[in-house]
Amino acid sequence: MRIKLTSISLLAALSLLLSGCAHKSEMDKYIDVLMSKMTVEQKIGQLNLHSAAGFVSALRVTENDENVKLLRKGELGGIYGTGNVEAMIEYQKIALESGAGIPLIFGMDVIHGYETTFPIPLGISTSWNLELIEKSARIAAREASSCGINWVFSPMVDICRDARWGRIAEGNGEDPYLGGEIAKAMVYGYQGRDGEYASDEVMTCVKHYALYGGAESGRDYNSVFLSRQEALNGYMRPYAEAAKAGAGSYMSSFNEFEGIPSSANKYLLTDLLRDTYGFDGFVVSDATAVVEMVAHGLGDLQEVSALAIQAGLDMDMNSDGFVGTLRKSLDEGRVSEADIDRACRRILEAKYKLGLFEDPFKYLDPSRKATQTWTDENRAFAREFARECQVLLKNDNAILPLDRNAKVAVIGPFADSKSEMAGTWATSSHNNEFVSIYEGIAEASNGKVSKAEGSWIFNDKELEESVKYGLMKIFAPNMSFPTLHGTSKAVLMAEAVAKAAASDVIIACVGELNNMSGEGASRTDLGIPDAQKELLMALKKTGKPIVLVLTTGRPLELTWESENMDAILVTWAAGAEAGHAIADVLYGEVSPSGKLTTSFPRSVGQEPLYYNHKNTGRPHPDYEPYKKFTSCYTDELNGPLYPFGFGLSYSSFEYGPVSLSQDEMSPDSEVIASVNVKNTGNYEAKETVQLYIHDIYSTSTRPVKELRGFEKISLKPGESRTVEFRINAETLSYFNHELEWVCEEGDYEIMIGPDSERLQKRTLAVK
Repeated sequence: MRIKLTSISLLAALSLLLSGCAHKSEMDKYIDVLMSKMTVEQKIGQLNLHSAAGFVSALRVTENDENVKLLRKGELGGIYGTGNVEAMIEYQKIALESGAGIPLIFGMDVIHGYETTFPIPLGISTSWNLELIEKSARIAAREASSCGINWVFSPMVDICRDARWGRIAEGNGEDPYLGGEIAKAMVYGYQGRDGEYASDEVMTCVKHYALYGGAESGRDYNSVFLSRQEALNGYMRPYAEAAKAGAGSYMSSFNEFEGIPSSANKYLLTDLLRDTYGFDGFVVSDATAVVEMVAHGLGDLQEVSALAIQAGLDMDMNSDGFVGTLRKSLDEGRVSEADIDRACRRILEAKYKLGLFEDPFKYLDPSRKATQTWTDENRAFAREFARECQVLLKNDNAILPLDRNAKVAVIGPFADSKSEMAGTWATSSHNNEFVSIYEGIAEASNGKVSKAEGSWIFNDKELEESVKYGLMKIFAPNMSFPTLHGTSKAVLMAEAVAKAAASDVIIACVGELNNMSGEGASRTDLGIPDAQKELLMALKKTGKPIVLVLTTGRPLELTWESENMDAILVTWAAGAEAGHAIADVLYGEVSPSGKLTTSFPRSVGQEPLYYNHKNTGRPHPDYEPYKKFTSCYTDELNGPLYPFGFGLSYSSFEYGPVSLSQDEMSPDSEVIASVNVKNTGNYEAKETVQLYIHDIYSTSTRPVKELRGFEKISLKPGESRTVEFRINAETLSYFNHELEWVCEEGDYEIMIGPDSERLQKRTLAVK
């Protein structure tokens, strides 16, 4: 028997809608009057978004600026890509005195902090700390808004199951439930929770809608081949949760779904986003996504622009498709004036909600920046946050935390790097003022601390210089000679080995450059680059204990490292206070508490790799060797090297038996699942307790386990706490093969533990 559910999110949205009717009516009346005075061309102009394109980086706005020319003609609704408040004031003045006198909206990619840079989003997700995640977005909003920005292209909520995809760095991992909770926290942090948009709150733009992280083979911009059922169950939840939190806008993605690019996909833009999720804001394309549909083969620019606006796209970023063709399409009957009016109204509503009609200069106060960006308070938070985003994968013989009196050699190309702590999409950061890993360790240690670069990133240094600036694709042929670097590999390595041999412990700082992950940075080799691995091998020969500190934007294949390093600490790109935060963990100022939100592979051949996979008719245990005629590999285990949810602590935790308040429930009741967790170690530490479910028999096949709850707790040595999870029909529901949101009768496994594999089970019957 299937029990259809009315989604709680839809009821909440309806309640919000009713409570805001008076305000919306006032807004409608204002916009009705405004639009009645606008020409069709002026309405179309509101649908056009352009980049500042470097015109205002240092100079004042001039009449030669292409954006000024568009503004004078009433053909621009917004500008993105600048934090130059003085220039934005000039733009706004021109907008108000031109065309219909409608203020501009100013956007920016604000992905993981603004001037104060936090860990990359993938790293942020490993904190499992929604309070800190929301606060990070709150600080980013305050900083960005002080620089004139009122609209941020964030949060990025794409679920990704394939570490080859470079933009996995920008998202929150492989799980839709966790991704949805983080999406809500980010929206609340940027926008606030009351929908009023104070002058230090900004409108979000949830991206990339939709399914961008499902790109085939992990190759960026590639097609997505998913069924609607799999899309709804495995990928769409974060987009839906962001809408429930009140996200102001969405950004359509580059990829196609069901043969239609997202920017012209009515099912995604209208049927799901608006009619199902209740979203009432506007949708902007990703940069040039409209004109890129020509290359997809959907038609010429006029045709794809018409398809896009009819499907539900409201604003065209940098393609000039709307502003250049919609008037002609209207005259030819390809689009209606109602299509144009609908999109224009949504843009105007966003500007109204931001308060720009009441005060077009609300966000344009040049005096704010000096006191609200890159402050000591914000940097202190960046340090606190980065502490919780580090994941300890290995700690043999309790080598960590380090003795503060030990002689330490900080070795590797990331040892004293500041800029590479920024990560991808940190365009407004103070890279040169970041704290390097070496600086943090030197400050924290009471013993002698030495450093050495040890190796290049790649064996080809010319390639390395190119990759740093995003000029070339990444290949690594075996070359060994002095290049642009000016120092040969042999000299670098000899210096590093000598300093390592004279130390008590080696901190090996290796990983990926910023440009090795992020947009347009897909990889087929997920190992640490060869030059750095050669360094690790040389350091291993010294016989000294090695702590590997990994800077990365994605899960890497660490099979050799796992066997040969004494400890492995994944720090991602840890942001402005990287060195301090990493030293805090290495020296035991805090115990590491991060937990993986992506599965780390044994081999790239396992990708896509994710914990919430389905069974087969011939299942094979994840950690048992090959057995013919079962679903497994001949040359590798099925399971990951490090599983979803995994992360070590300096302390230890004992989980008591899982208990259920009752063994049966009806669809309109709830059950409490609980477990007692005790800190049995010697350190005060945090632990993330995780709840998973499994529908044993269902009308559609279900994953072997699915995250449905988590709580991060802090315990002193010897302290214990009972953690409770409420389980109801919503917890157990999924989209069946008829795309109905249902809770089915039958038995469910309720599983609680410290990660996705070490779980205790109880059975719950739904009747």
